[in-house]
Amino acid sequence: MSQADLLDSRTAWLRLAAIVALSTIGGVGMWSVIVALPYVQAEFGISRGAASVPYTLTMLGFGAGGILMGRLTDRLGPMKPLLGATLMLAAGYALAGLAPSITVYTVAQGLLIGMLGASAAFAPLVAEASLWFRRRRGIAVAIAASGNYLAGAVWPPVLSWLIGAYGWRTAHLVVGAICLVTMLPLALLLRARAPGTHGGGLQKDAGEGRPFGLSPTGATVVLSTAGIACCVAMAMPQVHIVAYCGDLGYGVARGAQMLSLMLACGIASRLASGLIADRIGGLRTLLLGSVLQGLALSLFLFFDGLASLYTLSALFGLVQGGIVPSYAVIVRESFPASEAGTRVGIVLMATLVGMALGGWLSGVIFDATGSYAAAFLNGVAWNMANVLIVTTLLLRRRARLATA
Repeated sequence: MSQADLLDSRTAWLRLAAIVALSTIGGVGMWSVIVALPYVQAEFGISRGAASVPYTLTMLGFGAGGILMGRLTDRLGPMKPLLGATLMLAAGYALAGLAPSITVYTVAQGLLIGMLGASAAFAPLVAEASLWFRRRRGIAVAIAASGNYLAGAVWPPVLSWLIGAYGWRTAHLVVGAICLVTMLPLALLLRARAPGTHGGGLQKDAGEGRPFGLSPTGATVVLSTAGIACCVAMAMPQVHIVAYCGDLGYGVARGAQMLSLMLACGIASRLASGLIADRIGGLRTLLLGSVLQGLALSLFLFFDGLASLYTLSALFGLVQGGIVPSYAVIVRESFPASEAGTRVGIVLMATLVGMALGGWLSGVIFDATGSYAAAFLNGVAWNMANVLIVTTLLLRRRARLATA
């Protein structure tokens, strides 16, 4: 079978299934630290702020590791980095479960679990999925990116049960063992290199020489800036909906239900956006999602009833879930296949920075004003900046095509 024949083939779909499984299992690194937080805090007798540091470092490590693992994947293919990451993930959970202090636990989370482990199961795998498809690239990337949301749906209840039954330390050891015995054989399924990533690649699928009329570095910076802007806006409801419901008197349990509803609808949104991207391209899909996200976010300013917030949470999930995967599609449309892992890792790290910045900014604005109204307005403003950037890129691409 030629390289061209492998694109959109049965082999490609089987690899995609393995990618989703790896992303769902490896994605535990982003969620276990949240579930274990109150137990770790009680164990070591520390403040809530100190107990939150492992989460912060895990997210930063996850983002930085995405770039590192993406570069390794570009050079070596996905299998070897995944094998190493699986060992690091298992070692990280073993060290975390046996940690004698919060410092050791934090190092295990941030370095081994976040940076060197779980990071290999997201951005590099999304990029890898994009390399095996042409006609169905949008939906393939969306499916691959959904593994992260599936991890958020699957792992928290599993971890809650393990911790309740055996304690948080044993739960960490069990998770490490699960990752080891499941991810190693799955990684071996990705032994083959993607078409166009080594000798004799598909030249006509190599991406633009100057994306949007910019240098490759310039285009990456602009896309990363757009990623930060849209995710600062995205973070407002996702990070603060639970606290917002508590402040309104509905209780944090209601807020947690709204967050779960938002993430569940986000999976549907990711799949739908993939189908749309296959028809209109990644850049137009990103613009559509960003405009709709801004409209949904603005509605939070006018409706705060219980039924309204459930409805808005579902609506927000339905319009924002496809935004992040659109960046991966845009990168694959605009850059050579041999750079996909690195470029996707950089841009997706920027979206994580945006989420972290947005969550923090919303809290600071709330502390300064005493309400979330200004925080929602701040999110709308950042969203408008994203729309402006994406619209500019779309116009620049059209101008280049008109003069080609």
